[in-house]
Formats: sequence, structure tokens, C-alpha cells
Amino acid sequence: MVRFKPLLPFGDTNIITKAIECFRRAGIEEITVVVGHRASELMPVLERLQVRHVFNAEYDQGMFSSIVAGLRTFSPETEAFFLLPADMPLVRSHTVRLLVRAYQKNTADIVYPVFRGRRGHPPLISSRLFPVILAWHNPAGLQQLLEQQQVKAHEVKVLDEGILLDADTPADYNRMTLLRRDIPTLPECYALWDKMNVPDSVILHSKTVAAVARNLAVRLNRAGVVLDADLATVAGELHDVAKGQPDHARVGARLLKKMGCGKVAAVVAQHSDLDFKTGRPLDEAAILYLADKMVKGNRIVTIDERFREPMMKYTADTAVLATVQKRLLTAQTIAKAVEQAVGAGLAEIFTMEGRAGFYERTERWATGE
Repeated sequence: MVRFKPLLPFGDTNIITKAIECFRRAGIEEITVVVGHRASELMPVLERLQVRHVFNAEYDQGMFSSIVAGLRTFSPETEAFFLLPADMPLVRSHTVRLLVRAYQKNTADIVYPVFRGRRGHPPLISSRLFPVILAWHNPAGLQQLLEQQQVKAHEVKVLDEGILLDADTPADYNRMTLLRRDIPTLPECYALWDKMNVPDSVILHSKTVAAVARNLAVRLNRAGVVLDADLATVAGELHDVAKGQPDHARVGARLLKKMGCGKVAAVVAQHSDLDFKTGRPLDEAAILYLADKMVKGNRIVTIDERFREPMMKYTADTAVLATVQKRLLTAQTIAKAVEQAVGAGLAEIFTMEGRAGFYERTERWATGE
């Protein structure tokens, strides 16, 4: 990366500010940024952020020299420190809080975040290793030292791809700028499915619902209805992440909210029951609700077909039947609003002839191609 990474634009700010904000949201008050290369450009930014900075005169000796420079400024009362390269702005604050809790419950000298089997940043390193780090003179740097401390290490599985993402190359940086932290990435969806032991059949169903939701959102956007297609899609991916648990919509929503994905959580929470009356503006929750009611297993079906079986099954149970009928009416109301906005029926939007291409496009989206 030829450009100066800490000050690269990132959303409405820059990379170093985003990295600092992650720790502040997690309740970490003492933050030190070690500067060296182009320090004069970076220090005014840090001063505005009211962040302590330390100048490493030997920065040309490599990253380990900066770690030592920062470590030497810590007070004797320091119990542990997080280590984060300045080009990693996508770590979730929830991850930082999880690492703190794990450190407090264990006697480990190092606590690593792990995403889908891979360790990432920021490790939380105990003050018990400070003398070892300061006495270390191996040119291989800190990584080799920490590898020698494996028996004193503890791993925490996190739902956070950001622990692995940095701006080492222009391509890395460009990809990072396209990612959103308010919705999970596709690898994070897979991590959530793994964590919750979601069966393959439910994952296939969720992928199809996500594809239908995305298709609807895109068509509605073209018709002038402003919708977040990515939000609708990922909510479709994860709407059944807690399937099998009582009130699974709310359970899944709570999990997503803890991750910092409040918008997705709000949509997922409403996918089973939604109060949608005629005249209400279409939103992502309505789109997901309709998409879920258009998919049986992993097949796109009509709303009537989707509800035929439960209507017959609960004929004798008036309470449950009333709930099923209410859900059917809600789906029909949303479908009518969609058809009016788009100027086409659902059957026309999802014709049999067009489904092959629809599924092909969906698979390309799901694999990131």
C-alpha cells in the first residue's frame, strides 16, 4: 500500500479514527497510538481525538520496535493491553468486550479472537509478558515470541471477520470500504449458522428467502421505493438462525443485536409476525416477511400454496388457525402493495422461465462472485 494507511478515507472519516472508535465503544478508555512514519500528519488527528500518542524514533526497524516503544510508556498498574495494527478498522466492539470477559475468567497470558478457525487481532496480552517482550531481541518480532507462549494462550471464537481484515494492499482496502459493519458479511453468516448448529435444510431455505427478498428489493428500488437491498438480503440469510428455539425470531434478533447489527436484528425479529396494514410504506421487514411466505423448503411457491398445509393442519385448533389466517392476510396485503408499486404480479416477477437465471444470479451473490 503506497498511500498512508492510517489516514485513508473510510466512510465519513478515516481508518485510524474507526480503529480508535471500536475500543471506545467497548469501554476501553486508555488508548495509545504509536507513531513514526509521517508522524507530523497523524499527530494533529490524534490530538483532535484526544488520544495519547507515542513517537517511535526507530520505526524503520519494524513493527516490533513500535510495540516496545508503546509498552515502555505503560504505567506499572497496567494489567494487560490490546494490540491492533492501525490498518484494521473493522473489528467489532462486541469482540473487544468478549476478549475482556474471557481474560477476566481465565489465567491465560494471551487471549486471541478466532474467526472460523483463524486467529486475528487484537490479541489481549497480560502484563506478565511485559518483561519477556521488552527483553526480546529476535528479528522475527512479536509473533515468534507469542508462538512460544502457546500453553499460556486462550482462544475466543467470535462472529467477526473484521479481526482478519487489514489494508495491506489497494485491493484489500477497496474491499474493506465496501463492507458494512451494521450487517454481517457472508462469512459471518456462515459462522452464525455454525454457532447455532443450523441444519443444511434451513440454510438452503434461508438462502432462497434471501434471494427472493433481494429480488423484490431491487425491483421495488427500480420502481422508486427506497429500500436497503443488502439489509433485506442478509436478514433473509439469517431470519431462521435460531430455528427450533421458542420464539426463534426474537432469539435470533437478540444475537444479532449483540453483534452490533441492530438493523438486521429489527428486521429478523418481525419475520414471523408483522403488523402490516394497507397504506403502510413498504420496508425491509415487510419484504422479508413476504419473501419468507413465498418459499416452501427451498422452492418458490405461491402464497396460497405456502399456507395450504398449515390451514388444513390446524382446522380443528381455532387459536392456531386464527394466527395462520392473520399471517396469510398480512402476506397478501404486502404482496398487493408490492404488485401495485412494481406494476407487475408476483407470478410475473418470479416466472418459471426466469427462475433458472434467478437462482444462478443468487448463487453468484452468495459466493461473492
